[in-house]
Order: sequence, then structure tokens, then C-alpha cells
Amino acid sequence: MYRNFSVVPKVMFGRGCFNQLDEVLQERRGSNNSYMVFILDDVFQDRALENRIPLRDNDYLLHVNVDVEPKTSYIDELVGRINNFSPVLPDGIIGIGGGSTMDIAKAVSLMLTNEGSAADYQGWDLIKNPAVYHVGIPTLSGTGAEVSRTTVLTGPEKKLGINSDYTLFDQMILDPELLVGVPKDQWFYTGMDCYIHDVESLHGTYLNEFSRAYGEKSIDLCRQVFLEDHEEHDDKLMMASLFGGMSIAYSQVGACHALSYGLSFVLGTHHGIGCCITFDYLDEVYPTGVEEFRKMMEKHGIELPRNLTGNLSEQQFDTMVKVALGLAPLWENCFGKDWQKIMTYDRAMELYKRM
Repeated sequence: MYRNFSVVPKVMFGRGCFNQLDEVLQERRGSNNSYMVFILDDVFQDRALENRIPLRDNDYLLHVNVDVEPKTSYIDELVGRINNFSPVLPDGIIGIGGGSTMDIAKAVSLMLTNEGSAADYQGWDLIKNPAVYHVGIPTLSGTGAEVSRTTVLTGPEKKLGINSDYTLFDQMILDPELLVGVPKDQWFYTGMDCYIHDVESLHGTYLNEFSRAYGEKSIDLCRQVFLEDHEEHDDKLMMASLFGGMSIAYSQVGACHALSYGLSFVLGTHHGIGCCITFDYLDEVYPTGVEEFRKMMEKHGIELPRNLTGNLSEQQFDTMVKVALGLAPLWENCFGKDWQKIMTYDRAMELYKRM
């Protein structure tokens, strides 16, 4: 069976297009008593970007903290705050920030229309009701969250996304000007998430010409950004992130993302740097990609943290391995249907102990 997947129906791209947000939202606004919820990374609180948000009288500006990756309990808390703000559903949820902030916006928009806890929906196609209209506006590029059908969350038992066609944003606004001023390390780690998406997609068993076309263009743009010098590097990275997300939409990520999920679940490692740490130990799986990744690190003066797992207990190692190996589609994309004979419990354990 071929997948019949959805895509984000509306995309606006270009420098300064954030200024058209009010116009975009106007057609979605209802009566005078209706409202929009703007979910903003609190790093922008009391800064210039916050002052540019087109708030109307009844709108709700919700600052969110992403110092740790989004948890299902945090989503439940935010949904409760919105329900306390108004007994009626908002006209829209607008997520402004990096991948975690956009994941929060997607998850909140889903949980406003689906009963229970966000933890109940960690998995594939468990969502029953369409989300509230939601818009993604990235201020970092690389995660592909703006185009992804998943919202990655850490729950009480696992780190796993809410994967659903309803998760997809209804509108993306891609303004490269919003990437200006991102700290170099954060810029690099987030961009490498995109590069690793491409490597895993292009070397996966799920690969087809659809995912190949997007993946090849995305990885070419990543090479221009991280190995060359271009004035339009923010524009290029923003498009690389979009194309990388599209590549894995009809394919899948692989070993690096699976292992990084285990690392994050136990240590709370942020996704971008977690992928970089993990990828650096996968030269046997992705030899060409890891070699090129190390050249990118050298060019930009990036040094990864080492010995993260040195003081972990055997129980913590066991948890990491079980979280990672529980992501069967990622491993099947990497190694094929017999992946369990290749990525054994002991091999995954050995990789984690090297980290």
C-alpha cells in the first residue's frame, strides 16, 4: 500500500514576510469575542520580535519555556491555561520559535480538540479529531518541525511523537530574517538535524524517488551553508529544513534519531545536540555522512561534549536502549526488516557506553 500523506497547504516564504502575519490571520478570525493564541519562546520575551506580534484586544500571548524538551505534562498544563483563559476554542494557535516551540504549538492545537492527556496520543495516527487551526513560524531552521506530521514529546514512559495528518500546520510563514542573531552553536546543532535527516533518508531502505528528490536538494543546500560561504545562508538553510522534512515525510529517519531519543529520554539532551553527539559515533552505519559532518564541525569550530554516559547506572543504560529499540520504523528504514539481527540490544548498549 502506498501512503497518501498530507502536506502543509499554505506556505509563505521571503524576507520580511512575518509582517504579513496579521493579514494571514484576518481571514481566520471570527466574531469580536474570538481570539488567537500566540505561543512564543520565552527567549523573545520583552524583545523586538514580541513587539511585532499583531495582537488584537482578546488575543492571548503565551510564553513557553524550552530549556528542556517538551513533555506531555507541559502540554497538558498549557492546554489547561488556555481553557482557563476562555471557555471557547481559539480561532488559531500560532507557534513562533524553534522546533520545540513549534512542536508545542502543534501539540496544544491537537489537545484542545481531543480529550485526555497528550501522553495518550504518543504514537501513530491515534488522534481522532482535527486540530484547531495552527500556524508555524520558525526562528531556527533545521528540525523540519514546520512541515512535519509529528510533534516530538517526552512522556512518562517514552519519548515519541504524536504522529498524525492532523498534526501538520495549516500555514507556514518562513522569514529568513527571523534567523538573524541565533547563537552559533545552536544554529549549527539545529542545522545538523536537517543534514542528518537527509543522510538517514538517502541511505534508508524506505527511499524512493519522492524522498530522494527532496533529500538530495536539502543536503546540497546544507553543504552550501556549512561547507561554503554564502550571503544567503539563512535563506538556504530555511529551504534545506523544509526539503529535509519533506524527504523524511515519505521515508523515515534512522539510527541516529532512534539513539538520540534514548539519550534525550534519560539525560534530557536537546534534540539537535543529541543528534550530533549520536551521529559522531555512527561512522560504521553512515561513513560518508559522518566524515562530512566532522568537516562541518571543524569549519565552524564546534566541539561536542564527551563522556555524557560515564556515570549512568545499568538501569539508565537499559532504559536508553529500550527507548531507542522501541522505534521499529526508524530501524527498519536503516537496516531493513531484519534490523533486530543487526542492531541488537548489546550493540546499542555498546554505542551508548561509548558516548
